[in-house]
Amino acid sequence: MINYAERQEKEPINWGSHIELIAAIVSGILIVLAWLIGKNGVETASVTLYIIAFLIGGFAKAKEGIEETVKNKELNVEMLMVFAAIGSAMIGYWAEGAILIFIFALSGALETYTLNKSHKEISALMELQPEEAWLVQDDGSEMKVPTSSLVVGSVLAVRPGERIPVDGNIISGATAIDMSAINGESIPVTKESGDELFAGTVNLSGAIRMEMTKPSSETLFQKIITMVQSAQSEKSPSQQFIERFEGTYVKVVLITVFVMMFLPHFIFGWDWTTTIYRAIVLLVVASPCALVASIMPATLAAVSNGAKRGVLFKGGIHLEHLGSLTTIAFDKTGTLTNGTPVVTDFLVRDGVEVNEALSIFASIESQSNHPLALAITKYANEKGVNYERHIQMEDVPGHGIKAYMEDRELRVGNPRFIGQNLADAFQQGAAIDLLNEGKTVIFLRDEQGIMAAAAFKDTLRKEAVEAIKHLKDAGIHTIMLTGDNEKTAAAIAKESGIESFVAECLPEMKVEKLKELLAEYKYVGMVGDGINDAPALATATSGIAMGEGTDVALETADVVLMQNDLTRIAYATKLSRKMQRIVKQNIFFSIAVIIVLIISNFMQVVDLPLGVIGHEGSTILVILNGLRMLNQVD
Repeated sequence: MINYAERQEKEPINWGSHIELIAAIVSGILIVLAWLIGKNGVETASVTLYIIAFLIGGFAKAKEGIEETVKNKELNVEMLMVFAAIGSAMIGYWAEGAILIFIFALSGALETYTLNKSHKEISALMELQPEEAWLVQDDGSEMKVPTSSLVVGSVLAVRPGERIPVDGNIISGATAIDMSAINGESIPVTKESGDELFAGTVNLSGAIRMEMTKPSSETLFQKIITMVQSAQSEKSPSQQFIERFEGTYVKVVLITVFVMMFLPHFIFGWDWTTTIYRAIVLLVVASPCALVASIMPATLAAVSNGAKRGVLFKGGIHLEHLGSLTTIAFDKTGTLTNGTPVVTDFLVRDGVEVNEALSIFASIESQSNHPLALAITKYANEKGVNYERHIQMEDVPGHGIKAYMEDRELRVGNPRFIGQNLADAFQQGAAIDLLNEGKTVIFLRDEQGIMAAAAFKDTLRKEAVEAIKHLKDAGIHTIMLTGDNEKTAAAIAKESGIESFVAECLPEMKVEKLKELLAEYKYVGMVGDGINDAPALATATSGIAMGEGTDVALETADVVLMQNDLTRIAYATKLSRKMQRIVKQNIFFSIAVIIVLIISNFMQVVDLPLGVIGHEGSTILVILNGLRMLNQVD
């Protein structure tokens, strides 16, 4: 098995990713040397070092600014800083201009660090994707081939310790699979013939052969990578506004600076040196660097935080919306519940042995792949009850099964199929009580009447109650939309703590209900896992899909819970709200600093050095404040 930790230790440091920080540090050292040389009266050497510091520290940002200006045909904040540094040098303030470039380069290095941090999860995921696989050829021999060359239907061999190369099903062998790359769970899952496998997971124990069922580009693992990449590239509404505002603001600043180079001389009687000096100071302090950096570092850090904890956002806009939700609607089956029914009660007629009735029940149901039939056979296996696997039977769609054992006819099915009056009277109306508890009841009937009844219930996810409580504590209303009957819906809603529910809700009805909730509460989330949930997920303000849900649900949703942990919803809303608080803090702080520095400049109490420190210092502070989003939210 490949040891990724050892491999990373052996890999050389990627200095290219730190080039901006290295340039900023070198620039800072040159500035210190230039200042020391200047103090000793060697002016020419001092200015030369300052110019070199300008070039080294400012190259990356100047290049970025020029390229963006040419591409978008609009000035940006990088160009504003370049003009300010050049202006400082032109009036003889070499040190101040160089310091401006140094701090600007340092803030740029911090932004790059945030980007690299947010890309860390993607890089780690990409490394987990095998690039080669063992293809089993027609003669049974194995040949290593690129994963990209495989086609659906290819038979592959996977040895112990190797990663599963593609999505597929086991066709021979059994093993334990480490699923942590997909669902975050550390406990291995046993997989046998017919079970589904996912690319990127690890085969821990047995040698297996598998059949590829999806192209490499459509694997669940690739979808996860695509979703995270999409989230990092898509900007939130706040960020989009700031970027639209940036171009106009830069033009206004440049026009104001140009006017200030002349107007104060005639209005306030300032001498030309002071007038030009104050115009340059204005160019420095009025630049919106901190404002521009108020949102993106915080958003990227929040997306990275969520990905690390199994919550994938498909974009900054969805992360921002999540914190505004006032109501969340839940699907029932597979979302609040496990989606697999279990036997909760097994009743028999007086005089009949429980094991005997269960054996007959399981013998009949073993012929069916219906979820309730599978639950009965599983229950019989758990009880150690033997049953026949091959008996004569006839399926009656929508009602039940007719079976023939030892020259007698048996029926298994719902009350209408068995006989409503018999079902109601069985064991003094016990079935009615079970139905009132929200359970599904099917009966076994022989020539003497009802022999046995089995009650089923789709069990609540273990974390559902805690998840609903966390949402209520956060002031979010909860509602369940389910296609199940009224009694079952009421029982699940009561057990989970859901405030209200709508039963017998078809997909189109879910959409209509979502629209009603949106009209009433404005910001509404929807949590689901199935194809039938996709329209509602698309209609909601924020669609949230379970990671084990259908492809359609995953593609339609805005947020995906990779560990199928409902408590992550409350975590994600807290993450979003914290991000919104930090963004507001950053915006308020950066605007306040700009206003104070502009007023102080007109009052001639802020000189260029202090203006540089105040302006660039505020930029660094808002970036560092945004990086707090990398920490776990309490």
